[in-house]
Amino acid sequence: MPLDSKIPGGPLAEKWDRHRFESKLVNPANRRKYTIIIVGTGLAGASAASSLGELGYNVLSFCIHDSPRRAHSIAAQGGINAAKNYQNDGDSIQRLFYDTIKGGDYRSREANVYRLAQTSVSIIDQCVAQGVPFAREYGGLLDNRSFGGAQVSRTFYARGQTGQQLLLGAYQSMMRQVEKGTVTSLPNREMLDVVVVNGQARGVVCRNLLTGAIERYAGHAVLICTGGYGTAYYLSTNAVNSNVTAAWRAHKRGAYFANPCYTQIHPTCIPVSGTHQSKLTLMSESLRNDGRVWVPKHEGDSRRPEQIPEAERDYYLERRYPSFGNLVPRDVASRNAKAVCDEGRGVGESGLAVYLDFGESIKRLGVDVIRTRYGNLFDMYTKITDEDPYRMPMRIYPAIHYTMGGLWVDYNLMSTIPGLHVLGEANFSDHGANRLGASALMQGLADGYFVIPYTLAHYLGSNALPAVSTDHDAFREAEASVQERIDTVLAVRGSKTPRELHRELGQLLWNEVGMARNEAGLTRTLERIPQLRDEFWQNVSVPGPKNNLNKNLEYAGRVADYLEFAEVLTLDALRRKESCGGHFREESQTPDGEALRDDDSFSYVAAWEFRGVGKQPALHEEPLVFEYVKPSQRSYK
Repeated sequence: MPLDSKIPGGPLAEKWDRHRFESKLVNPANRRKYTIIIVGTGLAGASAASSLGELGYNVLSFCIHDSPRRAHSIAAQGGINAAKNYQNDGDSIQRLFYDTIKGGDYRSREANVYRLAQTSVSIIDQCVAQGVPFAREYGGLLDNRSFGGAQVSRTFYARGQTGQQLLLGAYQSMMRQVEKGTVTSLPNREMLDVVVVNGQARGVVCRNLLTGAIERYAGHAVLICTGGYGTAYYLSTNAVNSNVTAAWRAHKRGAYFANPCYTQIHPTCIPVSGTHQSKLTLMSESLRNDGRVWVPKHEGDSRRPEQIPEAERDYYLERRYPSFGNLVPRDVASRNAKAVCDEGRGVGESGLAVYLDFGESIKRLGVDVIRTRYGNLFDMYTKITDEDPYRMPMRIYPAIHYTMGGLWVDYNLMSTIPGLHVLGEANFSDHGANRLGASALMQGLADGYFVIPYTLAHYLGSNALPAVSTDHDAFREAEASVQERIDTVLAVRGSKTPRELHRELGQLLWNEVGMARNEAGLTRTLERIPQLRDEFWQNVSVPGPKNNLNKNLEYAGRVADYLEFAEVLTLDALRRKESCGGHFREESQTPDGEALRDDDSFSYVAAWEFRGVGKQPALHEEPLVFEYVKPSQRSYK
């Protein structure tokens, strides 16, 4: 199938307005005749449900939690970008567009990114109208702070709880539609298959996580809003419940998976403390506004931080990147942290940490200012580490965080399965090879509030969608496939828990497909993954019944999907013999250790087509054309 991005013609700044005008509409009386299935209730899913419900569509909203409010968007801390230029420091839609293209290492579509920058200014107005309590200056105006990869202050925030506050705004808007009857909320459901009828996505098969019942739901279109796949690495900043299953099952039904090797590693996480952990804790990137990153200058220096004089400290980001300093993008900060630790200059018992020091800022601004800006983050750090960051530096180290890869979508957010739309982190669309901080919340809300209401209407108005019953053969086949997979897992009765196998897979991916990758390690990983997958299906232990609440069964199904997905992730990393953003091939770097792209060979989106478990997937390439930003060596020096 050829990839058609459906990017509209005309000047960049006019594409979205032209596209909206030329798109077909559904009149208000007809909208209630359409049923829209939305899987996921994070920022993308909740905003889409509230918007489409407000328009009058019949919306079915599914989430794996007991409440939509528990979606992982709640964990985002630092802020949301918007090109408002409230600080009068030179920001604009054009600058946000440029920073995002450059931050993604020239591996994203210009048209999508420009639309994201355009809609960013409306997101803030929308959220303020909902009552989101953004931080304000003394005079009452909305405040902004800086984030990595930008030299302007464009990040709106609510202390360290921005994701929580934005999600509550979207949630209350969605629940207003639940009360009005346009949205039906279906919690405790996990989508396990997409139903395709006559080539169109027409429904889903879910498992009721409380009763174990397999349920069928039919609709006129399906929206996947289930986030990223970072939990394939086992230890990540994502909630353990976050998973790849919905996207992967859609992929197996025909939705291409794009750029899976683009995984983001966040530089500001609390270091690993032991094998007992099931996830890692993020310390917001906003801390790099006032915290200074450093390590001892000399290898093996085990003195406490307060015992190391200023002259014997290496503020390596400030030294290497004088223009951006501690606010370099996440991929750059992460690789540099790894490099100094590899040199033997890491701190803490493991040696896998660097300091994030607020001492100078506290002296300059006072402890009350720092407490106002970051108090809840400091409290979280103290509870986890039993150390006081007001008195001594935080210890941080990179960890898997966000994923820029995802299901391939065109300009309308539609996958290669007609009618299957993908929003937010679950799609590959806007961030290229590296996401700038504070842009994930922006993309999720842009997709849900301002893009999908237009593009979905165009799809519905352009296609014949005859009534489909859940008794259709396609629904029967999908349910039978789901049930067979569940029965097979429960019948193994081996000796290894899903968590043991997941931990082994995650360690393998972190070591070989993490911050630095090379051909030998990727090749070894591709040999090892099928062995782990075979071991899972021959030796996994999943106690408990299928027709009841069974957390072991839920988790086992997700691990089984990780063990399939990890293969295409690694294959994509092996195939892309260049370094760009979060994908760093050791064979492709500049003399001073920066990522070195190969634009002649790899300036494309890699979209993979499923051909069977254990079989080589087919690669489809969508060329990336840059008319407005000329690709160059990315430099923050």
